Amino acid sequence: MKGPLFYAKILLFGEYGIIKDSKGLAIPYNSYQGALIKSDKISEIAKDSNLKLDKYYAYLSNLKTDLVVFNLQEFRKDLDEGMYFDSSIPQGYGVGSSGALVASIYDKYASNKITVLENLTRAKLLKLKEVFSLMESFFHGKSSGLDPLNSYLSLPILINSKDNLEPTGIPSQKEGKGAVFLLDSEIIGETEPMVSLFMNKMKNEGFRKMLNEDFAKHTDACIEDFLHGNVKSLFGNVKQLSKVVLENFKPMIPSAFHKVWQHGIETNDYYLKLCGSGGGGYILGFTKDFNKTKTILKDYKLELVYRF
Repeated sequence: MKGPLFYAKILLFGEYGIIKDSKGLAIPYNSYQGALIKSDKISEIAKDSNLKLDKYYAYLSNLKTDLVVFNLQEFRKDLDEGMYFDSSIPQGYGVGSSGALVASIYDKYASNKITVLENLTRAKLLKLKEVFSLMESFFHGKSSGLDPLNSYLSLPILINSKDNLEPTGIPSQKEGKGAVFLLDSEIIGETEPMVSLFMNKMKNEGFRKMLNEDFAKHTDACIEDFLHGNVKSLFGNVKQLSKVVLENFKPMIPSAFHKVWQHGIETNDYYLKLCGSGGGGYILGFTKDFNKTKTILKDYKLELVYRF
């Protein structure tokens, strides 16, 4: 048995802001994927995954909700036969490793599931997001449900607000010099402590004001520019966003990258922003000249996401 593939995701814009109801834009990232597998040859990694799925099975068995029903008998049988989640998605990197797992479990075991092939009304999208939020809370304590939604649909999703989501198209890639890229911090990040830190910061009136005004304004402008292919304007807004994040989200940026972040803003060679909750994992970068940026950041691992 090998289940369908579910991809990683990248939240291009909107990290933290979407917790507080501002805009976001998430896209599938097909370089990494995962699938449910049953095999006779079980490795140590597969055994470990099977044990974790066993705990997840217990969590879903005790879930009190009218939103979704799972075929738990089949899930139990597959686990007993050694099923595991075979994934290349790095964990703790902000690219949706648990989201892909949740999407694969929903796809295989949810009764009366909403499928990608039907007309995805806003009501259906919100229901899916709610179901995925419940399912993914096992991993993070609190989840928006967006990562599994993105992985399940394998479509770019525009988040207008908590109750207003829509699949969207993004401009096709061009063979230009510019790029969106991932910078590997080589540090594992944990979502839960970062979100707790953010929630504590939200108690501060000045921080809330910054989030509702500066952060939301630049995030919304970046999303508008990206979706409409306004590359010149996009870089101006990403620079402003990069500054706001460096000034106000420093604890979420690994300290070894504060200078690298600042250097990009000062030279305009590239701009960095958080990818997911931060604290490690990937950092998202935007550059007008990817080859030049690769030379400047030659000591780091970079991955290409999208070309302008």
